[in-house]
Amino acid sequence: MKPDVMLTVSSLLSILFFMFHLADDIVRGFEKGGLSNLTAVPIFVVWLYGTLMLAGRRSGYVITLLGGLLSLAALVLHARGAGLVGGGLANTSGVFFWVFTLLALGVTGLFSAVLSARGLWGLRRGRSRRPDNPETESPAHG
Repeated sequence: MKPDVMLTVSSLLSILFFMFHLADDIVRGFEKGGLSNLTAVPIFVVWLYGTLMLAGRRSGYVITLLGGLLSLAALVLHARGAGLVGGGLANTSGVFFWVFTLLALGVTGLFSAVLSARGLWGLRRGRSRRPDNPETESPAHG
């Protein structure tokens, strides 16, 4: 599979998992369910636009890189703050979904960040990302 396709899929999954996780945080009371949470909507729209409309461009890579790092930060912040285990959360209903989305968010976010950095590096070196470019293909073994 091409790296740009993998980046699109992983970034879309990160957006989905982040929205699931934010909704679960609101339901559990970690976040207040008010107008302040609506600030997430334009962030998700910019991230979605960068993923789908700016794919393969420097600005798209930067947006998906930031989104990936934000996803990873959610995992780190919860691991340090509310915690993945303990604090009374471990015995509540639905905790499996909460932890699963948080871990999936961290994995897809880090993967997206790595692929975005790789894409930016490829642009920096001036290489075309097309498969018919001999500079991007692996050398033939013979």
